[in-house]
Amino acid sequence: MSTLNERAHELASAMAADGEMLGITVSTLDCGTRIIDCGVQAPGSAEAGLRLAEICMAGLGRAEIKPSSASVGPYDLVSVIVKDPVAACMASQYAGWQITGEKFFAMGSGPMRAAACREELFKDIGHCEKPDVCVGVLEASKLPPELVCIDLAQKCNIAPNRLTLLAARTSSIAGMMQIVARSVETALHKLHALEFDLTPIVGGYGSAPLPPPSDDDMTALGRTNDAILYGGAVILEVTGKNLDYDQLEEVLARVPSSTSTDYGRPFAEIFARYGGDFYKIDPMLFSPAIIRVTDLHSGLKHYHGQYAPEVLAESFSAKK
Repeated sequence: MSTLNERAHELASAMAADGEMLGITVSTLDCGTRIIDCGVQAPGSAEAGLRLAEICMAGLGRAEIKPSSASVGPYDLVSVIVKDPVAACMASQYAGWQITGEKFFAMGSGPMRAAACREELFKDIGHCEKPDVCVGVLEASKLPPELVCIDLAQKCNIAPNRLTLLAARTSSIAGMMQIVARSVETALHKLHALEFDLTPIVGGYGSAPLPPPSDDDMTALGRTNDAILYGGAVILEVTGKNLDYDQLEEVLARVPSSTSTDYGRPFAEIFARYGGDFYKIDPMLFSPAIIRVTDLHSGLKHYHGQYAPEVLAESFSAKK
């Protein structure tokens, strides 16, 4: 069976081959690391964003654009279908790696995280691997310098010429697309934070509205968070004869973003209230608006949460 990184490497190579059509640029640093610019200096495209999202999920998920929903507002939806969600979303898609260098910062996601296996999260979920190639996705305002690439390769236990990094800034169309495609991932991360065993989760479906474009990363950061917090909906499929339904119901009731003390205002306003300190925000806020769980064994369905279209409208119409 292919590793997460090997799956993503195949997708990245196919994406690179379609570079002109996708509005992306491909380059190779002196150290051998391949850089695919999906929206830092390159214009990128919506299709590039969808492919970037699928690479983030190591090929275990499909991303699509679907028509708007009256329940959310007049916005196209970024929809994802995920198999093996723990591997796709938690071991790969989750942006759990803060990457720093001289005058460089990025949030790192993608299956290179499973190769480095540096996060405490992997002690709970497993999925560490030793691949021959590695692929990472960077949310960054600059392309990664050579020293950063060499450092990442060392931490992933590969040579720099076996590393592929895809980058997009938050406000680019590809960057916004791949962030909004994290609806299922945010649900799983919230469940993990609530100490729920993720093992029974075998499938996931999610959608969230795509915000209007912005040329400002901070504005885009607020809008992409709001897309999931106030317009994201997730369906998880679980299976197992020994599920504790009372515990499941109790935990699910705490998953939607509306259970947070910081819920109810646009993310940009919440962020400013805490002086721009991301870590002062209630961590329970970061979850989809609605969650539904379907038990494939019993057929039981559990549903919690609500949309907040008025908050979305305020966020998406706000000027820089």
